[in-house]
Amino acid sequence: MLMFADFLQFTASYFAAWFILLRRIDLSERLEAMLLGYAFFIVIFFVSFWAFGMYESLWRYAEAYEFLKCMMATAVAVAAFVGVTWIVIQPPVVEQRLPITVYFISAMMAGASALFFRTSYRAYRTNNATRSAKANRKKVLIVGAGETGAAVIQGLWHIRHAHLYDVVCSVDDDPAKQGCKIQRIPVAGMVRDIPKLVERYGIRVILLAIPHATGKEKRRVSSICAKTTCELKKIPDLFDFDENEADHAPALVSRIEDVSVEDLLGRDVVDIKRFKTKYLAGQTVLITGAGGTIGSELCRQVAAHGAARIVMLDVVENGLYAIEQELLFKFGNTPQVVAEVCNIREESRLGAVFAKYKPDLVYHAAAHKHVPLMETAPEEAVKNNILGTLNVARAADTYGVKRFVLISSDKAVNPTNVYGATKRVCEMIVQTLNPQSTTEFVSVRFGNVLGANGSVIPLFKAQIAAGGPVRVTHKEIIRYYMTVSEAVSLVMSAGEMAKGGEIFVLDMGDPIKTLDLAEMLIRLSGYEPYKEIPIEITGLRPGEKLYEELLMAEEGLKTTSNKKIFVGRPIDINPDYLFDSLNLLKDAAISSSETSRTAMLDKLREIVPGFSAPALNAL
Repeated sequence: MLMFADFLQFTASYFAAWFILLRRIDLSERLEAMLLGYAFFIVIFFVSFWAFGMYESLWRYAEAYEFLKCMMATAVAVAAFVGVTWIVIQPPVVEQRLPITVYFISAMMAGASALFFRTSYRAYRTNNATRSAKANRKKVLIVGAGETGAAVIQGLWHIRHAHLYDVVCSVDDDPAKQGCKIQRIPVAGMVRDIPKLVERYGIRVILLAIPHATGKEKRRVSSICAKTTCELKKIPDLFDFDENEADHAPALVSRIEDVSVEDLLGRDVVDIKRFKTKYLAGQTVLITGAGGTIGSELCRQVAAHGAARIVMLDVVENGLYAIEQELLFKFGNTPQVVAEVCNIREESRLGAVFAKYKPDLVYHAAAHKHVPLMETAPEEAVKNNILGTLNVARAADTYGVKRFVLISSDKAVNPTNVYGATKRVCEMIVQTLNPQSTTEFVSVRFGNVLGANGSVIPLFKAQIAAGGPVRVTHKEIIRYYMTVSEAVSLVMSAGEMAKGGEIFVLDMGDPIKTLDLAEMLIRLSGYEPYKEIPIEITGLRPGEKLYEELLMAEEGLKTTSNKKIFVGRPIDINPDYLFDSLNLLKDAAISSSETSRTAMLDKLREIVPGFSAPALNAL
């Protein structure tokens, strides 16, 4: 069919040129030349087009390359036809030579008509397919009209046949771009105008293309987008995107992914690659609580930064097995990965592990951490958190560990719950042991980790999936949040700069209202808060604060070489008093009587002066 169409076009172009250019000449006198030229014309054009593959391409999907080949085939055919006619069609073959322009113009008209036909066909099929799929495509608003935004738009144009997205507008806070167009897409306003534009254009998807935004800017943009019911998507590695990749627009767009809650909170990523060789390389690192959220991420980052051997301890075998298999699959036999099922409460078993592997560094992440559960089982919190930490710290001292890093919590500051009080005692233990030991003991204190086991994010997601309600304890409750990778990176960074006895405090950024977080998660899931998914205020749980603190007033605060890490001044602690008190706590925790529980809690309040927990009176 395409060859037949070309035959008609070639014929029409050839004879049109003759009649237009030589209309005043008696064509009967040139009939022989015209017919002979026509025979050469048809043969030469078909041979050239066939040689350049003009009848192999599916022109409905043609791109610039196919049209370039059509132009080349036309150029070759024009040159060949003009050359052949100039040599063959001349006296004495015909009575009188015709002007060369007759042959040249006819050939050019034929080539132009062939190219125009193919271009029109491609445009028709594309437009027809686009219109037929219009109802099924999602209207998209692009945030960012820079290089990345242009690459995304270009990529979406390239995959329009997939009928996924229909980009209708973009926004950018640059005043110079307002009212302009980027690849036919208007810059319809600024970021603050997103809710209005969503309603005006019927936007269903907001695509973030702002690779170099700061954490504060990311959070502002994401919070505005989260006020709509649109799907939020981003290009891969949204905030680390290299704009040199803009030339690979189709590949970029093919990797569009959903925006996560971490993106909504706008946390900056911390790079610790500079610590690889001088801190962890060639070391044997022991990690307690290795199957948990923090512990498993510690295992991943320690493995990635050159440790010779990783000894992973946990009493829960499922999580321990999972991280062991993950590291073996990803890293093979380098570093050596060892999984030990071990309860940190058992001093003899713990000592055997330390004697066997002789670790250089210890990250102590094992702990009972669920605040409400520890309120109802304070003995378990004391036995696992306090006595378990004491066992691990003494083993580190006995077996010559170079550095011991305790994973602590913001709940250790002026604690209102058992968990926070036990963590404060853990900090006191490592501060007290530090001057008595060759091991450098330090603590790292931070807030909530997004997605951690038992954290609010997985709980909210499960409640949303069940259709609600999403339960928030108080309208005004606020928390600090950071991603697990960021928290662990900063823990390792603090371990690098430790000299012993410090309490390092991580910069948690701005606190987030838990109610705002719940609303963002509901919108991120494609629902309208309060209308489609209700939010229920349940009241504060026992031991729960409205807000968390990261530093006690008497500790002070000093900056470090890392702007994300601060160090608190050590507080004077009487070692004899502390360890005598720990012995009393141990005796009381082992006993199961109500009298022993009361004595244990009283002693805990005595050790931690800031500990106030009125809810415990009802236990």
